[in-house]
Amino acid sequence: MRRKDRQRDRAFALDVIDRCEYGVMAMSGPDGIPYSVPLSLVRVGEKLYFHCALEGTKLDLLRSQPKVCLSFVAFNQGAEDKFTTYFQSANVKGTACEITDQEEKVAALRALSEKLTPANMTGDNFERAIAKSLSVTGVWAIAMEEVTGKEKPLPKAEEA
Repeated sequence: MRRKDRQRDRAFALDVIDRCEYGVMAMSGPDGIPYSVPLSLVRVGEKLYFHCALEGTKLDLLRSQPKVCLSFVAFNQGAEDKFTTYFQSANVKGTACEITDQEEKVAALRALSEKLTPANMTGDNFERAIAKSLSVTGVWAIAMEEVTGKEKPLPKAEEA
């Protein structure tokens, strides 16, 4: 990282990831052209999970080249009196793999649902949704191999 003064520790980066509703995953295409896509993600331990269809460009690319990079931005605000922005971000490099174990797949979908749609987790709503759509839903995990955080914090009142 060029700006060492903005580098933050792993705990900061994980907090950014956990606060974000989505991240953007970049992959390599067979023609050398980058391909990126926003994803709803949840972190469980050292893995990031996302759900998807069972086929498509993203999955074709992941199956042929599973190394990925993800970016998260939890805060971004332009300065009022300067040409700059204040931000909090995290980047992850890792390897994606499809989850075929049913227990892990359901656990990942539960974690995603609890994070993104907690109001829908009442009663047997989740179980009914799983019964209806598990067979047509893909779940992938990204093993986090490198996690970095970066921040340009808002100035303190006395510095403004």
